[in-house]
Amino acid sequence: MGHIEVSGLTYLLPDGRPLLREASFKVGPGAKAALVGPNGAGKTTLLRLIAGELAPAEGRVSAGGGVGVMRQFLGVGTVRDLLLEVAPPQVRAAARALGSAEAALRSRDDEPRQLAYAQAIADYADAGGYELEVAWDACATQALGLPYEEVRGRSLATLSGGEQKRLMLEALLRGPDPILLLDEPDNYLDVPAKQWLERAIRASAKTVLLVSHDRRLLAEAADRVITVEDRGVWVHGGGFAGYAEARARRKERLEERRRRWDEEHARLRRLADTLRRGSAGNDALAGAYRSALTRLERFERAGPPPRAPKEQNVRVRLRGGRTGKRAVTCEELELTGLLRPFSAQVLYGERVGVLGLNGTGKSHFLRLLAGEPIPHTGSAALGARVRPGHFTQTHLRPDLTGRPIAETVMERHALTRNEAMAALARYELAPAGGRPFETLSGGQQARLQILLLELSGATLLLLDEPTDNLDLASAEALQRGLAAYEGTVLAVTHDRWFADDLDRYLIFGADGVVRESDDPRWDV
Repeated sequence: MGHIEVSGLTYLLPDGRPLLREASFKVGPGAKAALVGPNGAGKTTLLRLIAGELAPAEGRVSAGGGVGVMRQFLGVGTVRDLLLEVAPPQVRAAARALGSAEAALRSRDDEPRQLAYAQAIADYADAGGYELEVAWDACATQALGLPYEEVRGRSLATLSGGEQKRLMLEALLRGPDPILLLDEPDNYLDVPAKQWLERAIRASAKTVLLVSHDRRLLAEAADRVITVEDRGVWVHGGGFAGYAEARARRKERLEERRRRWDEEHARLRRLADTLRRGSAGNDALAGAYRSALTRLERFERAGPPPRAPKEQNVRVRLRGGRTGKRAVTCEELELTGLLRPFSAQVLYGERVGVLGLNGTGKSHFLRLLAGEPIPHTGSAALGARVRPGHFTQTHLRPDLTGRPIAETVMERHALTRNEAMAALARYELAPAGGRPFETLSGGQQARLQILLLELSGATLLLLDEPTDNLDLASAEALQRGLAAYEGTVLAVTHDRWFADDLDRYLIFGADGVVRESDDPRWDV
């Protein structure tokens, strides 16, 4: 059974700054560990180091068995390409060789190419490819409702994000690797799928290390919490329920140790200074002075204990503005092929959750309100002085890519560089101001999108899974910002913690019916 051991790990960024310094922890066989920490702290990098995709500057990583990896962002290509992405390396290599042999045979059908093709088939079988395809059949049936042979060539563009995630998770949980590294596995999953994932992780004999910002999933699936912050790592051996208290106690201990070190440092300096002055006229004190100076030097050479980690200070200042009483009015609105006609009103100042299973039209509804050309009948009208701002779930923002984010903020909102950097600093993005959008972590991208909504002065926020990639502190900061926001909010979410803060709900049913509810419902 697999295990993970990280010892003295240091990883340097391209500019030489340490992202991780002397990180050490263990995940025992069959354990389920959550990896948490601020966005950009190095969680995904740590997973890549464990997977062997990156090399540390110092330290050692060992994994007791094959490692299956789920990446944070979705793939491209076909269903087969997606399944190969989470297959063992030897299967991926044999599949590439088989594809090359097939292409060569199509271009010229002669005996050498026939022999090469036959050898590639044998190598793929020896690597376990055909055996794995049997498991993929069960995965496709569970995730997509169709056998593998019917969907293997299907474009991933035809699958929802939730379908892609469920397919990868099925393949990894059924696959041969005893260790799983899951980076945001719950993103794009609806609540029933998240509940399935919680049960599947608990029931699996595999060793699992997962990055997630879903507080309910962390509480249900993880038996220990590994925190990455301030370039280091520390472990809470209990579940997520006791994590906040454990973190607070750890901070108190570190602060107390630092206070005592500072006091002892000051005492030794005072002693040395007193003896220095006394020894100037008294040779008998010269030895005591040298001894005190030696103790001070030894104390300073050992160095102080680490400081308590700096608390995140993401400050969301969503402003909004007064609009007409009716912010959104839908009359016999029907989204073609998704929703039956429905009528509803959203009033100024309401926080309305848009809930439902994947594929029920929730994101299309928000996109229609944002002004995109979504096929529909009936009407969806915005009220007087309503200016929509749209947060997109997928983070596919070609309008933001390719340029430093500080320049984007400056040009979009006519800010000076100092003003733009101050705004980025409120979202703890100032250090990334010179980087383009596509190089940011998922959480950093989410925070930038929220900042741009803030600066736009939108009076209607259309939020599509806004907390998916936000770290715990940023999600809480967003919730505080929304509570103070003078405007209207429609939020598509599968975050059960976040949904509890909303006023009421539009439930998009699998039957195409939109229902109104005072309580969140996840079973329609």
